[in-house]
Amino acid sequence: MPLLPPFFRPAILAAGLLLTSVPAPIRAEDAGAYLAARLASMQNDFAAASDYYSRALITDATNRLLQESALIADIALGDYDRALPLATSTGASAGGSEIAALVLLADQAHQGDYAGAIARLDAGTGVNDLVSGLFRAWSLVGTGQMSDATKIFDKVAKSKGAQAFGLYHKALALALVGDYEGADAIFSGKTGQPIRATRRGVLAHVQVLSQLERNKDAIELIDSVFGPDLDPALADIHAQLAAGEVLPFTMVQSATDGLAEMFFTVAGVLNSEGSEAVTLVYTRLAEYLRPDHIDAILMSASLLEQQQQYDLATATYALIPKDNPAYFAADLGRASALVRADRVDDAITALEELSGEKPDLPDVWTLLGDTLRSQERYEEAAKAYDKALALSGEDSKTLWFLYYARGISFERSKHWDQAEADFRKALELSPDQPQVLNYLGYSYVEKNENLVEALDMIERAAATRPDGYIIDSLGWAYYRLGRYDEAVAQMERAIEFMPVDSLVNDHLGDVYWAVGRKREAEFQWKRALSFKPETEAEASRIRRKLDVGLDVVLADEGAPPLKAAGNASN
Repeated sequence: MPLLPPFFRPAILAAGLLLTSVPAPIRAEDAGAYLAARLASMQNDFAAASDYYSRALITDATNRLLQESALIADIALGDYDRALPLATSTGASAGGSEIAALVLLADQAHQGDYAGAIARLDAGTGVNDLVSGLFRAWSLVGTGQMSDATKIFDKVAKSKGAQAFGLYHKALALALVGDYEGADAIFSGKTGQPIRATRRGVLAHVQVLSQLERNKDAIELIDSVFGPDLDPALADIHAQLAAGEVLPFTMVQSATDGLAEMFFTVAGVLNSEGSEAVTLVYTRLAEYLRPDHIDAILMSASLLEQQQQYDLATATYALIPKDNPAYFAADLGRASALVRADRVDDAITALEELSGEKPDLPDVWTLLGDTLRSQERYEEAAKAYDKALALSGEDSKTLWFLYYARGISFERSKHWDQAEADFRKALELSPDQPQVLNYLGYSYVEKNENLVEALDMIERAAATRPDGYIIDSLGWAYYRLGRYDEAVAQMERAIEFMPVDSLVNDHLGDVYWAVGRKREAEFQWKRALSFKPETEAEASRIRRKLDVGLDVVLADEGAPPLKAAGNASN
């Protein structure tokens, strides 16, 4: 489910939320630090960017581009202590920095100074109309002026493309002050456009319904939106409702929480429409205002992963406490970030610990299997996939990948019968998966078994996804069947996709030899050696072919000889 519905997006674009900075001239003496900072920013290395921008600001303290760039880096790091003085010195006047204004407004909300925030907005900040309108409304809620706040929410809802924003936040504010009937009227669509497109909107409505002693309706809402396969957080809520418990309204527990929600909802749209760095500013400000905003933490961590800042992502995932239902999702994210940071042993340890804590979650076992398989620990990977499949219930089309992954693990650990059964099962569940068709077909070709069926599988895979690996398999199948001219055509296609792959170059050398193009074959084998074959056994076989030729190597191996070439030439 998308974080925010498409109808929120026009408001973002109309409000000009895709922030841009007007470049200011950089003095020659500051160019070194500035260029280093820009490079760090382009690489999303926020720690280095913050350091270099700070150096540049020492001698050019009023440069707006440097100020805003430094602010973005500091906020991305979650270093609010460093960001706040910089925002103050940058200024937040109507002609000043919008990011600085957002930081200063957030700080006033963090301190509970809603009147001060309203005064700052009255003085002019340069913050776009959508955010300033919602900020003003929630600040009025904070000062106890609910009737004035609802008027502002209504005004926002009447703005072009902003109806969903205004209504969603109005519903939250009504629920906060105990007007659950009014909130339900908005969430259910009785007063306008229904607000059910987001997970948080649905959960807010569920809490409202429970407060109205309508647990049955709340359960039906969960079932209709999320279906039967609930994650741990939703399953826990479902169980509480079924037991007759009245859920407290916790989606927003103060005006500051409402402002955190505002930053988060805007971030959800920017996540697909704007830059990752600006989106991260909004999620970090949501975290600042509400440290237990789990969805904001998860989005921040995900953004940092996308930006390849894996250590920061790992630290952000770790902010979610173990007793929170979302902890398992965060720990899966943390393990994924550790893998991508090449800290695979740490990832495996984390996943093994999580599998001990949550042994009934198939996703944990699946990721553990994938991670072990990536490290060529195939026996252990297969056991992890066993657990995942056992917990996944009845076979469904979506399980094809688990059978495929376990099949690879079995094949690589020399358990061919089990591997073949899993590949067959994967194809039974999803008959046209090119990955499975290619893997099983190529395995048959390598074993010189079921060659006609293997060729059919690989041809089907190539028709669906003609990439280098599959075209290589197709050429190799033709070679095994003695259809050398067709093999040459396909292997030459494969080499265009994968010119520096050792195995593809080796295969092309073999098919050239088979049609009598021996000098070209030797050239390809030499290229294959230069691209570092996967194993020493493969390298040794290539060197042997260069010494004595493919025919002798095949005879030594007891393999069938090549068929006579129909059009041999050299």
